[in-house]
Amino acid sequence: MGKLNKYRMKVRYYLLALIMVFAAHTHAQEMIDLTRIKHDVKSKRVSSYDRSGDNHDNIQLIKPGEKRVIFDVKGAGIINHIWITMGPEPNVLSRNDVIIKMYWDDNDYPSVESPIGPFFGQGWNESYLFTSAPLAATPNNGQGLVSYFAMPFAKGARIEIENQAATNIRPLYFYIDYVEMKKLPANTGRFHAWYNKQLVGPADSVENEHWMFGPGIPNKTGKNNYLIADIKGKGHFVGVNYYVHSPTPYWYGEGDDMIFIDDDKQPTLNGTGTEDYFNTSWGAPKAPYATPYFGYAKVNNDIGFLGKTHIYRFNIADPIYFDKSLKFTIEHGSMNVLTLDLASVAYWYQDKASKIPPIPNAAARQVMPMIGPVDIHRWRNEWRKSKGNDPKLWGN
Repeated sequence: MGKLNKYRMKVRYYLLALIMVFAAHTHAQEMIDLTRIKHDVKSKRVSSYDRSGDNHDNIQLIKPGEKRVIFDVKGAGIINHIWITMGPEPNVLSRNDVIIKMYWDDNDYPSVESPIGPFFGQGWNESYLFTSAPLAATPNNGQGLVSYFAMPFAKGARIEIENQAATNIRPLYFYIDYVEMKKLPANTGRFHAWYNKQLVGPADSVENEHWMFGPGIPNKTGKNNYLIADIKGKGHFVGVNYYVHSPTPYWYGEGDDMIFIDDDKQPTLNGTGTEDYFNTSWGAPKAPYATPYFGYAKVNNDIGFLGKTHIYRFNIADPIYFDKSLKFTIEHGSMNVLTLDLASVAYWYQDKASKIPPIPNAAARQVMPMIGPVDIHRWRNEWRKSKGNDPKLWGN
């Protein structure tokens, strides 16, 4: 066992070293790119500044049910920075019910649609710090929402905020920075993002993780997997924010990622476990962990793995390429044996701005309640009754 632990430590050391070398190379390349003088580009900005010259630099009010266009630009360009903050705080105004939509090239359908919190890395209408290369939620307490994803457009772009909450948005501040150009470089893709949420359950009604209650039912085809993305067209997948709410203290992460490329009937890419896809190992950490491209922005602070965990991975160094289609799925527990409340935002580029599926409605986006000591004690009471209420019953 000692040799195995030494081997694991050595592997982790080399993995960390490789990550550091790659990050240093990427940073150095970015520094070199800054030396290149650009031609026929101009930096532009649309923001919520006070046009009168006073200091009311925000949109004062977006009522429930109201939509507000915050960016509407014609021509060609690339959005390279977004910053948004709003009030009131999440315990009053649910970030799960404020929807951000993005339309490219005069399309009447969005290629980006998501609740604003999950898009920027804030799950379950909660507020916490999140740091990654393309997205961040910044002080104070995660309420500054930031994107550095490049978002190109050839014939115009429009960004819309829709208030599906029962509370006024008051106020909304934003910067949207972009570069204006005569035309996009050849082979420039369009940015897409899609939110999904589903309360998943065991296929045969038994939460049989780790064969606890007998043999499992093998899953070779991905049937009943949770869906992260289902994309038609040509492009490359560049990442996911993944939000797991577990009602059990047992380990939720045995589920494998299964990715189907170009209409393959069997998974093109097979994973070995949830934490493995997210570049970690042997379960989940008990403290937040961040790198530019993967990490745990929020970890459960409850018994075992009971509670909420936000994991992210951005395939920026290693995009997943497809010519005709990509379907990204992941099991909920090994062979889909666990009840979990799952949500995700997938990010990708396609060769043209495409229509995405509708996102779950407000009712389907509701956050499941936390399970606490009182619930667990009630379960214990029912177990004791089923065993005859012997005063010496312990629990196992």
